[in-house]
Amino acid sequence: MPYLGCHLSASAGNMAMVQTARSIGADTFAFFTRNPRGSKAKKLDLSDCAAAMAALETWGFGKVVAHGAYTMNLCTADSEARAFAAEVLCDDLRRMAALPGQYYNFHPGSHVGQGTAVAVEQIADALKKAMAPGYPVTVLLETMAGKGSEVGGRFEELKAIIDAVGSKELGVCLDTCHVYDGGYDIVNDLDGVLAEFDSVVGLHRLKALHLNDTKNPFASHKDRHECIGQGSLGLEAFRRIVNHPLLRDKPMILETPNELPGYAAEIRLLREMMI
Repeated sequence: MPYLGCHLSASAGNMAMVQTARSIGADTFAFFTRNPRGSKAKKLDLSDCAAAMAALETWGFGKVVAHGAYTMNLCTADSEARAFAAEVLCDDLRRMAALPGQYYNFHPGSHVGQGTAVAVEQIADALKKAMAPGYPVTVLLETMAGKGSEVGGRFEELKAIIDAVGSKELGVCLDTCHVYDGGYDIVNDLDGVLAEFDSVVGLHRLKALHLNDTKNPFASHKDRHECIGQGSLGLEAFRRIVNHPLLRDKPMILETPNELPGYAAEIRLLREMMI
């Protein structure tokens, strides 16, 4: 069965997030490693991290999927901002070492006119440096909607980054809103999309999913999340996703426009769908 969870506030600490996740019926969760719209991060509390790791094991949680800041653009044309983003990535992976064995997911970035080839090289250079110490965390590239100059809207772009980094450990987090908005029809051809992903990237790289309905029509190349079953994807698409034999062992993180009661209701809904 899939592990189901949602994004939680990290302000109260790691152990508090585990307890909150359990209280709403989740057995995984996501959190931002720092201010998602800025760069400030909380001081690392090693005792809190250790307590959280023990609780995750005791309560049978799946992998936790941490998320890098939205402002961390590893392929911006601004060289100073790009260097700062690379430093943030290095610091995030260092901090994630206190939660060994978990996932760290981030948006690859936007090339803002430089072109995809240049962006791939810049993202890969930052990743190679950040991953060099061999921290016990698996880094995931998120699939994107292809809005503007976003990198990662096509599977081939993710594969190019993976090849340039040359790491067996680098994985992918598939966002259902993003891939549908990006032109991959997971509503009518989920098997075909997964087959294409396997052919281009390799299904062994697919480590986690973000479960989001979308406010947009197919292939709109936008990015506006909707609650499960209330958008263009619809309930039946999510029924197929949570029961798909190639996906059902993955952590699945809700990023829908909800507060905790809404997330709890969606987790119950998705569990009721499971066969």
